[in-house]
Amino acid sequence: MNESSLSELDPVQSWEPFVPTPERPWTNQLAAHLFRRAAFGGTINQIIAASKQGPDRTIDLIFGQTDDTAIESEMATAGRLVTGGADSRQLAAWWLLRMIRTECPFLEKMTLFWHGHFATGADKVMDARAMLHQNQLLRKHALGRFQPFVKAISRDVAMLIYLDSEENRKTRPNENYARELMELFCLGPGNYGERDIKQVARCFTGWGVQHGQFDFNEHQHDKLPKSFLGASGNFGGDEAIEIVLQQPAASRFIAKKMIRFFVVDDVEITEDFAAPIANQLVETGFNIREAVKTILRSNVFFSKVAIARKIKSPIELAVGFLRFFDASTNVTRLCQSLAAIGQLPLYPPNVKGWKGGRSWINASTILARANLITDLLANDKTKFKAGSLADWAQSFSELDMNNLDWADEFLLATPLPDATRLTLEEISNKSNRDPANVLGWLATLPEFQLN
Repeated sequence: MNESSLSELDPVQSWEPFVPTPERPWTNQLAAHLFRRAAFGGTINQIIAASKQGPDRTIDLIFGQTDDTAIESEMATAGRLVTGGADSRQLAAWWLLRMIRTECPFLEKMTLFWHGHFATGADKVMDARAMLHQNQLLRKHALGRFQPFVKAISRDVAMLIYLDSEENRKTRPNENYARELMELFCLGPGNYGERDIKQVARCFTGWGVQHGQFDFNEHQHDKLPKSFLGASGNFGGDEAIEIVLQQPAASRFIAKKMIRFFVVDDVEITEDFAAPIANQLVETGFNIREAVKTILRSNVFFSKVAIARKIKSPIELAVGFLRFFDASTNVTRLCQSLAAIGQLPLYPPNVKGWKGGRSWINASTILARANLITDLLANDKTKFKAGSLADWAQSFSELDMNNLDWADEFLLATPLPDATRLTLEEISNKSNRDPANVLGWLATLPEFQLN
């Protein structure tokens, strides 16, 4: 598959599993691409091991890492401590630490995907415990079936507060959640009408929060018949969700959202192209794990259509960099840097979440993104498992760190132009091959921003 745009692709062949051939072998570069998209990024050792195991075995291993017992107890204790105060920014730092240290990065990547989908802002919720509970809920359902997930998020305290559901009474239904349930969470624009919103809002009357918990006030629930999306009856919230997810638009909407997150930014994903994934969702009862596995195994995922065709989000930029170098840092300070370039976890700009794609890059953020990497390298709180960055470079005796082949092979989504390589190698030589200096320059380049 050599095509470089979606319009040139056969939808059926695109979603068939990628099978390496002599013309299209499984390489370190393809393994690194998989790790960047599915797991924030892999270390050089992980990438080399994956290149020997092949794509199927590597994907099975990535998908098998969903039980983070190594740090679960520690993170649970830390979560309770940070939610003891009122500052949800400390909870954002807690989640970043988990992303950096987890043995299950695919699960955290999926949790981040759903955080952007069911976007809820801590600045409005103003309840760190509720935000922690939602984060745990996203992780719990991240790879399950979509209908139970939607029912659970609809009862989530942070979501109820964020979309004003506690004000939803039978005498004055609040339409916020009903609108976002259809527009942003399940169907997409154009697949419902204003009357549907009003009727679905009535289904959720009486849903609210009492003493920090979900509460159903039967006296405030509208028990009269409702009619929407071709169905009529005395429906409650759960029945409304079931009816919404029975719409043909639901599977197409979720399929497109997943394809955009894992495969390619800023292009139109047609219904024909998304149809195989949408059909799989329907056939498997909206099984999220199986749909994502099909996407990550596919021909199109390992084609020119996908490789280097996404821009790293700020979180992917920072967490991927740290995971590649097997490093840790001061996550509170990292939160400040991420906020400056537009993506502090738990603080999406609005209920639509982060726009992503090219919106991550502008005249101010490109410099700030490079400064983030420079700060990580210069910060004495950044610790490398190998000891230091120089020790890290020296630990790969089989690789020649004196040129930038290693960066093309393992770190970057696309090779550097020859002229750029020559310039950086000159800079490296003048700085006695200081890896921090070279990485600082790399971070300023367009190639470094691609995923």
